[in-house]
Amino acid sequence: MFAIVQTGGKQYNVTEGDVIKVEKLPNAVGEKVNLEVLLVSNGDKTVAGTPTVKGAEVNAEILSHGKGDKIVVFKYKPKKNERKKQGHRQPWTELKILSIKM
Repeated sequence: MFAIVQTGGKQYNVTEGDVIKVEKLPNAVGEKVNLEVLLVSNGDKTVAGTPTVKGAEVNAEILSHGKGDKIVVFKYKPKKNERKKQGHRQPWTELKILSIKM
């Protein structure tokens, strides 16, 4: 059984037991969260939502929070002595999918 869930403006294909990294959630480590289910399938039956599937739920547990690798943003204009260097580290939350219910 798998489901397509949405969080943080992105969609993820998940099954029970998967560990995924999503955009940072405000909840604390160890808390349980419910994710929006867009599609759920158990092999022979597939249900697509409009926009979400009624009665379906995906439960997940927050394992940790962190930051991604640093990326460097360098803006440069030739012959103008205009340079700007910035760094960015995207925050993330690691989730473990506990159950998928149709």
